[in-house]
Amino acid sequence: MARILAVDDEEAIANLIKMSLTRAGYYCDKANDGATALRMMEDDSYDLIILDVMMPGIDGYDMIDRIKPYGIPVIFVTAKGALDDRVKGLNIGAEDYIVKPFEVAELIARVEVVLRRFNKTSDVYTIKDLVVDASAMRVTKGGVEINLTPKEFEILLLFLRTPNTALFRETIYERVWGGSMDYGSKTVDLHVQRLRKKTGLTDEIQSINKVGYRLDI
Repeated sequence: MARILAVDDEEAIANLIKMSLTRAGYYCDKANDGATALRMMEDDSYDLIILDVMMPGIDGYDMIDRIKPYGIPVIFVTAKGALDDRVKGLNIGAEDYIVKPFEVAELIARVEVVLRRFNKTSDVYTIKDLVVDASAMRVTKGGVEINLTPKEFEILLLFLRTPNTALFRETIYERVWGGSMDYGSKTVDLHVQRLRKKTGLTDEIQSINKVGYRLDI
């Protein structure tokens, strides 16, 4: 299980990140200032740090210089959304840059990408009698391989990487197909129906009225 430290002086944001990542299956600590975060890093080891930029005392830009010797990847999460700010954050060493306010699903997806980049997460998922090997694009059910289309496989991975999180149909379409979903399109619904039937996750993949879907684990 990947260990993540969320650092944000806004208590509500820090709590949201910790709760969301914990529900997604990660171990997550939080700190509300840079000094506390540095002490926690000395006492514990982390695979990823999610870091606010604008904090009193030691801000995010100063923090990233102090984090570098530990070799821990950093994702900036900040309200500073101007292009110059994003470029600066990436140039000084952040692996990614998320602008507040953000969608929980986006946060989890970006966390997953960075952890995979640093080989900090498994590419094999197990749910009920399903085993999903993301690297091999292989799914077995009760030891027997089942055939999913590329889009069905991508939707399944999206659910597995954002468990217990409500995903809007528009979000699923954007992440899997790219671009914006046409109004009234049933593309996502049809693919999810086929995915439920093939995987047997009828009860686990829950429909959310007027929203989309959620994988309950």
